[in-house]
Amino acid sequence: MRHAKEESSCSATEAIDLISAVKELHGLSSQELNKLLKDSENFTIHYHTEKGLMKIDMEKLAAFLPLHLLGVLMSSDRDETLFRYLLCGIRLLHSLCDLASRQSKVEQVTILLDDVKVSEQLLDLVFYLLIVLGGYKQENHNFGLIPLVHSALVASSLHLLTGCIASQWQDLVHVLLAHPKVDIFMDAAFGAVLTAIGFLEIQLSAHHIDFRSLTVERMVNFLCQQCEASLQFLQSLCQQKMFRERLLRNKELCGKGGVLFLARAILKLNVPPFTGSSRIVAALSRMKAKILSILLSLCEAESISYLDEVASSPESLNLAKSVALEVLELLKTALGRDPKHLTSCSDRSYPTGFLQLNAMRLADIFSDDSNFRSYITIHFTKVLTAIFSLPHGDFLSSWCSSNLPMREEDGSLEYDLFAAAGWVLDKLSPLDLSNGTNLEFTPLTNNMPQTSYEHQRTSLFVKVIANLHCFVPTICEEQERNLFLLKFLECLQMDLSKSLPEFSINSDAPKATTVCRNLRSLLSHAESLIPNFLNEEDVQLLRVFFDQLQSLITSGELGENRAQEAQSTGGYSSPLLRKDHPISNKRRGTLKEEMSENSAFQEVEQIYVKSDHIDQGDDVNRGENRGLSGRGASGGLGGINTDVQNVETSGSDTSSSRGKNAVHQMENV
Repeated sequence: MRHAKEESSCSATEAIDLISAVKELHGLSSQELNKLLKDSENFTIHYHTEKGLMKIDMEKLAAFLPLHLLGVLMSSDRDETLFRYLLCGIRLLHSLCDLASRQSKVEQVTILLDDVKVSEQLLDLVFYLLIVLGGYKQENHNFGLIPLVHSALVASSLHLLTGCIASQWQDLVHVLLAHPKVDIFMDAAFGAVLTAIGFLEIQLSAHHIDFRSLTVERMVNFLCQQCEASLQFLQSLCQQKMFRERLLRNKELCGKGGVLFLARAILKLNVPPFTGSSRIVAALSRMKAKILSILLSLCEAESISYLDEVASSPESLNLAKSVALEVLELLKTALGRDPKHLTSCSDRSYPTGFLQLNAMRLADIFSDDSNFRSYITIHFTKVLTAIFSLPHGDFLSSWCSSNLPMREEDGSLEYDLFAAAGWVLDKLSPLDLSNGTNLEFTPLTNNMPQTSYEHQRTSLFVKVIANLHCFVPTICEEQERNLFLLKFLECLQMDLSKSLPEFSINSDAPKATTVCRNLRSLLSHAESLIPNFLNEEDVQLLRVFFDQLQSLITSGELGENRAQEAQSTGGYSSPLLRKDHPISNKRRGTLKEEMSENSAFQEVEQIYVKSDHIDQGDDVNRGENRGLSGRGASGGLGGINTDVQNVETSGSDTSSSRGKNAVHQMENV
């Protein structure tokens, strides 16, 4: 902030003129300023105020305004008065920058703003302002205008960069990365947005039962708009590869979890059902989608592994797991609703398609990482079990269909800095907020083709299951072997209709039959998604999981003789704990014995085929049976099951190698 002390270049009189100019001119749009300049001479405009005629030298105003605002920021108390004045100054700066295309007289003013020295002062102003806003203490300032002005300042200062420094993102990234304090900017920007989110969370908590009040609803809606605009700015920067790669080397944001703190804060934002405004709930959904998009862009970077960075310390690893848990909770809410009864806009409490896909993409990434796989297994298997326990028709329509009403909606705001700042400065008063009018930024939505959305959704579902069932001895811990299978079987014995009421599970239906039918349908549908949406390895892992699970289920729950035998000894034990079905690396029986037990598979298959014909048409079941019976001996229930259980597959980050061991061993059998 090397220019802060240069304010002495302005005389005291000039400083007073600057303050007056800021207070009087900030309400003028660039069009209005342009009109005044057309009638001026020597860049001196004449402006009528309540105190009389005011002469303002626009050339000096453009040259000294950034440095003046920086000096005021460094020398004044951090209170509402300062924030309101700074917002006025940034609003005026934005209008001056917007004058570039108005007329030839403005070119000289624009040249001043494009001057290297003035550009450096603009960057210094934005950097230091973000530092102040990020470190602002929220105590005793949770209500009134402070949260509104603070959030508007964060959004306005960020968007001042695209308004005054570079309008194209790639150009702005070059300018930022060339600055010696780029790391400070990154820390300050994420910190300032986090503080603004904190104000929003406080308002949501304080007024969660009073959104019938138009005043409260207007305030919270404005906070949502400003926070979303700021987050959208960070998202746009992270979409640029050069900025993203530089961000991954920032120890505070990646190694120490700065991005994760922001992600967790946003994912925890919530409005209780039936009390929130639909536009507020929609804004929260878009913000969650945007922060997940930022996380995805970091996780998918090629040069540095983001998850390895956050796993470098126990603190950041635990923070990452807490974020993963929030993602899973979001998915539980999304997947527990029947999409047939929803449209993309009719139920705003239902996460949008874009948010769902981002959450599922992150679940795929987390479940494929050795640092998170066990954690995901423990916390998400119950939800996966509940999905497979849905009535067969509901499962088919949700996961094996091309007729879902939901589509991916990617909403982006067209942010208007001048209007946003004016809403706070011109329409609100500290004593009476009821006179404020609504400020609306219409989000622009981009819908992807419906079939593509549905296939991506199903393919990600399959990939998560494949990742969780995958085991690589060189990477995974021994206790992770068959952990997902064991956890799934454990959840099958629970009454999920009570623990997960959002899923429409029929507790009276035979759960084992339902789960196997649904899995078989998913496997058949997954095979049709190769190679456009799924690869062979993921489908093979799903097939191995199905074979193992079906063997254990049918031997215990469909074998009446076993049940009677267990009851005669004084009780019934789960097939999970039986010694005749060990989960180990040892092969049991010879290949001849394995092949001979295929008759048991045929009997069970006939039971499912008959049941399928009751609920579904012949065409669906023929497709399902082709995917299962066509595998021959590899689908048997006896000794072959033990061999399939012990297939070791690759869980490395290179998905092309994952599952090759499984395919190889299955072919040998």
